[in-house]
Order: sequence, then C-alpha cells, then structure tokens
Amino acid sequence: MLTIRNLSKTYANGVHALNDVSLDIPRGMFGLLGPNGAGKSSLMRTLATLQEADSGSVTLQGADGGTIDVLRDKDAVRRQLGYLPQDFGVYPKVSAEDLLEHFAVLKGLTARKQRREVVDGLLQQVNLWDARKRKLGTFSGGMRQRFGIAQALLGNPRLVIVDEPTAGLDPEERNRFLNLLAEIGENVAVILSTHIVEDVTDLCPTMAIMNKGQVLLTGKPNDAIAALAGQVWRKQVGKAELAEYESRHQVLSTRLIGGHPVINVFSHEKPDAGFEQVAPGLEDVYFQRLRQQARRPAASQPTPAAEAELA
Repeated sequence: MLTIRNLSKTYANGVHALNDVSLDIPRGMFGLLGPNGAGKSSLMRTLATLQEADSGSVTLQGADGGTIDVLRDKDAVRRQLGYLPQDFGVYPKVSAEDLLEHFAVLKGLTARKQRREVVDGLLQQVNLWDARKRKLGTFSGGMRQRFGIAQALLGNPRLVIVDEPTAGLDPEERNRFLNLLAEIGENVAVILSTHIVEDVTDLCPTMAIMNKGQVLLTGKPNDAIAALAGQVWRKQVGKAELAEYESRHQVLSTRLIGGHPVINVFSHEKPDAGFEQVAPGLEDVYFQRLRQQARRPAASQPTPAAEAELA
C-alpha cells in the first residue's frame, strides 16, 4: 500500500504541479488518468525520488511489513521501486542481454550466477528471450518498452511506476504491453500514468483522475461509470449548430462521424429534441470531471476530501 497525503509541488516558474494531492494506492493496477500537463509526471517523479515535494507525506509499506518514508528515506525506496519513465532511453549499440546485466549490477545483483538467472528470467517474462542478443537500436517501440519493464522489475520491487507507457505503440504492441502489466499487477502495486482512457478501463480496478495538479476523482472505474447512468445523451448536429449547443449544454465530447459532429452531453434530463440516452463510459466520466473543474471559480476549487471520492 502506498499512502499519499497533502502532497504539493510548485516549480520555480510558478506552475502549481501538485496541489494538495492525497491518494491510497493498493496492490494491483492503479490508473492515474489525466491530460498532458495534469501533474501526473510530477507526481511520478516525486514518488520515484527524482524531485522534492514542497509539503505533504508519502509512505510505502515495505517487504518486512514496516513503512518507508518515501520523501526522506530515498535509498530504501529505490530498493523497492521499479520505474519506467515516459522517455526511456537505451544504448542503441548494446544488446538487450548486456544492458540488462549492467542494470542488474547497478541494482546490487553482484553475484554472477544469481544475476544471470534473474536476467534470463526477466527476458523470458517480457518475451524478449529470442531477441536478447540483438542491439537495442534495432528494437521496435514496443520491444523497447518491454525491455524498460524488465529493468524496472530488477530487484523484485513492491512498487512499479510506468509513465505514459503505450504512447506511440501500434495496437498489437499496445495489447502485448498491457497484458504484461496486468500480469505484473497481480503481485505488486503498479501505477499506470496515462491520458488514454481505454488503458485504465481495461486494466485498472482502482483509479484517479487528475488535472491542473488536483485529484478530481478516485475510486473504481465501474462505480464512476455507474454514477453517470441516465445522464449522458447523444445527438448528431450540424457544424454550424455546434457552437450554440456548446453554449447551451455541457458538451462532454464531439466526434465527426460521416462528416457530421456527434456530441455527448451531460444532463440530468433530456436536453433537447433529437437527443437519445446512451450508456456512459469512462471517457464520459473523464470529460465530465474536467468540464466541471473548468466551470468552477478558482477560489472554490475542490479539496481532496470534498471532491475526490466517488459518490
């Protein structure tokens, strides 16, 4: 269990990257959903001990049952942490096998036989055994991400953080990578930071939505979707009418289908003639929370206790 309380971070340029963030992250897959600039990467970097927080606390339950102060005992955290950042670089002229061995030494696996067993096992786990002698510069994007997960799993971490891991992957590699994450999440806490709603819907029993450094919602995706039942409406409108509908209704999303805008609207009652009620999805939940935050005056922005939990 990872416990985050009242975590805040403001950069030198005045950007409030984290604003009183509180989260409880259990074992298993935890989705952290939000647009670019929401504060997800700032939170991940803080948890990974790569930057300091201004205030707040973070504790991680250790392997011995005790707790680790993440913000103060960085060496202890790093021994229990696996991290795959958004931009994971590799040495293109080194083989997967050799670079993973190098990372294993840095992780403290100095006994050659044990290190060999761990490296071989991880390469098999991420389905890179047949490519272990190939130079990393010849790997596809998905293969590099799977190699990134292999290095993140060195040392049997209790917490694994992956930041935007499926960006740029083709559908086949994306599915393969997400299946791998799901297997890992059976045994440890895995934080999946992403702006791709489908990744969270498919994989994560629990999640949070963030934007502008704030937690807007936490809970189970299915509960969040159920809370919007009967309140999402759809209609095809003319392009010239779109601005008028956006001014009169809370438009969640707009898609062009056959060259015509199709809008999803949040409303407790049927908004207008021609609207049909549709089953909500997590994308509707996501946009509804972002629109709600955008309409709220800055002075009345939510506190985590008041707004984050699911009704």
